[in-house]
Parts: sequence; C-alpha cells; structure tokens
Amino acid sequence: MNYEVYSGIKANDDFSVFKFISTGPKGKIQKSVAFMPTENPSIFDLGLADLIGEKAIPDDQVVSDNGDRNKVLATVAQITIMYTMAYPQRWVYFEGSTAARTRLYRIAIHLNLDELSSHFDIFGVLEDGQSERFEPGQHYQGFLVRRKKQ
Repeated sequence: MNYEVYSGIKANDDFSVFKFISTGPKGKIQKSVAFMPTENPSIFDLGLADLIGEKAIPDDQVVSDNGDRNKVLATVAQITIMYTMAYPQRWVYFEGSTAARTRLYRIAIHLNLDELSSHFDIFGVLEDGQSERFEPGQHYQGFLVRRKKQ
C-alpha cells in the first residue's frame, strides 16, 4: 500500500504472530496480527487486535482511534506479504469484527488494488460462502488472498 509502514515489526519463530506498536494521539498501542488455522488446512484466518492490559490480551473489538488507520492497514498488508513469503501456498482469510470494519477493508483494498494485486490474488467472499475475484463496490463478507506465484 502506498502508505508508511510501522518499523519494529516482530514475529514469532513460525510467523503465526506478529506485533508492532501504533503511535498517535492516544499514545503507544501494541497491536497483534495472528494467523490462525481454520477447518480448511490451506486457509489461515488473519486476526488484528490491540493487546490490552499487563497480560496483553488481544481485543479485536476495541476502537483505538489513534489517528494512524492507514499506517496500521499498510503494516498489516506488509505483515501479510511477509507471512505469505514464508507460506506461499496458504490462503489468508480476513474480515472485520464489525460490518463497518469489513467495509473499511473493502475500501482499502479498492484504493490500493493495483499495488496489492502485484503481490496477491485477491478474492471477495460472498454471503453464501462462495468467492469471486475482488470487484470494487461489491459487498463482501470477507476476503481471501494468496501470494501470486512467481
């Protein structure tokens, strides 16, 4: 994406969890991006959450409102590139924790489609569970991406 990306991204050994710090008017907020297995062994669910409290418990419902939405989304896109470089055969599924967040993701994909398409095959998941190549303006339940074969 054509936005600045947070530096200092840290990943665990198998790249299943990444962490970075969001910085803005609300201070420093630790973020987590986790890739979790689904019932389909070739699809992994991407979860973005704030890490809350001393125990750093993930919360994907909180609204950080730290003034850095585009930088956070660009960082998540960069993390997904890193993850799919390690696991190019895996599909990554994501949707927002709310309808508004899913709409935000659709808009972000649309606005950055050329760049994202250079890295990924991008599909939208319809209400009935079927998927189709991403079409701007189409309502989707979620999204599937896979690293383009080189």
